[in-house]
Amino acid sequence: MTRRPRARANQDSAEGVRRGGRWRFAVTALLLGGLVVLVDQWTKSWAESTLIEGERTPLVGSLFGLQLAYNPGAAFSFGEGFTWVFALVSVAAVVVATVFAFRVRQLGWTLVVGALGGAAASHASDRLFREPGFGRGHVVDFLAYGNLFIGNFADFVIVTGAVAGALLMWREERARGQASTTTILRRRIAENLPPEDDTR
Repeated sequence: MTRRPRARANQDSAEGVRRGGRWRFAVTALLLGGLVVLVDQWTKSWAESTLIEGERTPLVGSLFGLQLAYNPGAAFSFGEGFTWVFALVSVAAVVVATVFAFRVRQLGWTLVVGALGGAAASHASDRLFREPGFGRGHVVDFLAYGNLFIGNFADFVIVTGAVAGALLMWREERARGQASTTTILRRRIAENLPPEDDTR
């Protein structure tokens, strides 16, 4: 008669562990996102107080330097007349990242979601609260990559996070493929069948 309460207690304990892990991942993602926002906004404030708009300060010859610019559009100044659209997209990205922060169960994805969410939040802040007005704010850019484009710390985080996410998906897909192959081999061994020849 003591087995049922003990089993129930074990289930409750396991559920508590899962919930605790879920909150740890979520808090980690949110803290990382907040750090990205702080760093991005601080570097933008530094750029505005230090650099002169339009003037290039070379750091690595003509390949990389500092140049203050205000971007009403997206990457490469695309869509300059639709600033409010990018503001909505940034806000939506923050919401999605927050939802995923409470669902991820792996540290790698926690870091990716937190970083991307923080970058999106910082861009949303620019779009919503910077000049020339609410929902039409211009993003501060100052990292000049040759003659290609000018970006900021949040842009760097977005690119890095996207690459990291792609690598995580590739690794997970590879692991699933290996697990599937292992399962097939074990089944054939259990059935006393020779492994299939993949050289055909």
